[in-house]
Amino acid sequence: MKIYTVFGILGLGVMMGCAQNGDLELEGGLYIKGSGPHTYLVIEDQKSHKSYKIQNAKGFNLLKRQKEVVRLKAKLVKKAVGPGFPAVVEVVEVK
Repeated sequence: MKIYTVFGILGLGVMMGCAQNGDLELEGGLYIKGSGPHTYLVIEDQKSHKSYKIQNAKGFNLLKRQKEVVRLKAKLVKKAVGPGFPAVVEVVEVK
């Protein structure tokens, strides 16, 4: 009986882990980071205090909204690698 319970919990955990599709609700300020020709636009989330590089900023005219607090619905494209290499997101909707 205990074995079935353990396998049931593990199976449920795996199913829930696979169900996450990478959609994020981000709210925070838009800032330019980097130097020289290697600049990019990031949103610094107010809740988690993490920076996310915005891949398609030109499509939503986000460069004009620098230093404003915006709310975005985004899809995670690439996870963060380490310091200096933030996670990359693609904006789906600006709220």
